[in-house]
Amino acid sequence: MSYNFFVKSNITFGKGAADKLPEILNGHGLKKVMIVYDGGVKAAGISEKIVAQVEKAGIEYIIFDGVIPNPTNEVVEGAAVLAKEANVDGFVAVGGGSSIDLAKAVNVLMTNPGSIGDYGGMNMVKNPCLPLIAIPTTAGTSSEITNVSALIDTRKVIKYVVIDNNIVASDVIADPEFTKTMPVGVTAATGMDAITHAVESYISNMATPLTEYNAISGLRLLYENLPKVVANGADMEARENMMLGCIITGFSFSNANLGFVHAIAHTLSAHFGLAHGMANACVLPYVMAYNAEACPEKMVDLARAIDLPLSGKLDEDKYLLAKALKDLCIKIGIRTLKEQGVPEDSFDRLADDVLKEPVLGFNPRQGVTKEDVIAILKKAYYSR
Repeated sequence: MSYNFFVKSNITFGKGAADKLPEILNGHGLKKVMIVYDGGVKAAGISEKIVAQVEKAGIEYIIFDGVIPNPTNEVVEGAAVLAKEANVDGFVAVGGGSSIDLAKAVNVLMTNPGSIGDYGGMNMVKNPCLPLIAIPTTAGTSSEITNVSALIDTRKVIKYVVIDNNIVASDVIADPEFTKTMPVGVTAATGMDAITHAVESYISNMATPLTEYNAISGLRLLYENLPKVVANGADMEARENMMLGCIITGFSFSNANLGFVHAIAHTLSAHFGLAHGMANACVLPYVMAYNAEACPEKMVDLARAIDLPLSGKLDEDKYLLAKALKDLCIKIGIRTLKEQGVPEDSFDRLADDVLKEPVLGFNPRQGVTKEDVIAILKKAYYSR
């Protein structure tokens, strides 16, 4: 068996890691950067700390703070115009997946022609991008170390991905201290996003021994520590373990890809603006139960990894993970689709769009039907 495993970013991890930013910037020989962040990062006072470090490096900068959840093509294109006019030669992205994904997408347009929509799909970015230093403030998306940028095409009403090794951040500064200001709901949703990445990449039909190892290792950390940080956001040991688990899991899914859960979540975000982590979480248990028919042994592996009590009967144990994930969602306050305002009469239209999602090609259970999608949406709508 032969396989590839791609890892690119230089990672600086731990408390005070942001102090290394001037050294990293100067190491790239940068003259002017765009600092990308959203309102939450600004409100938490994190942006001030990062700007101070950029100034300490003696580098010019411009700020783009217009990041929105589920960034759109229009926002990307607008930020790219500003970056080109300012002649920036690098980026510092601070925040969750939306900030880092947006910076990746803008970076594509700095060295490649056309509009960002031209690069949807896999391996479409032909020219290398500028240096990008990613500084996550959530422990969930793994965008800081993956080759993925997820965007919304408002004209087509779809969430799509740019997947290319050229867009991976050159450097990652992962400081768990930056996650402690996250509201409890964001902590829960982003944590479930990371757990989704772990389990979907483990059962992906593109999984390899290296991706499986990282998925299992990440899941153990995430499953154990997510309830702790939801209960006590000041638990810095648990915060550190969540950030570590998120990065480890990112190594897995950026190589093995994802599946049915993300196909549904992308569609929910495109149509109703649901936060990505919350969209994943509310359907995750039901998709895992659905997929258990195709990969029962792997479902047992995942259950064993988080110390669920096994009976030794495959037909029973293959569903243990799905039940445990449902219990976890209830415990940490994940809302149903009904509670998130998704109308039940939209399920037929949503199902049509889910079936168009490319990530379904990596799902272990193939042949997903419209009826399958609707059945899962109904469970995620009503079930507690």
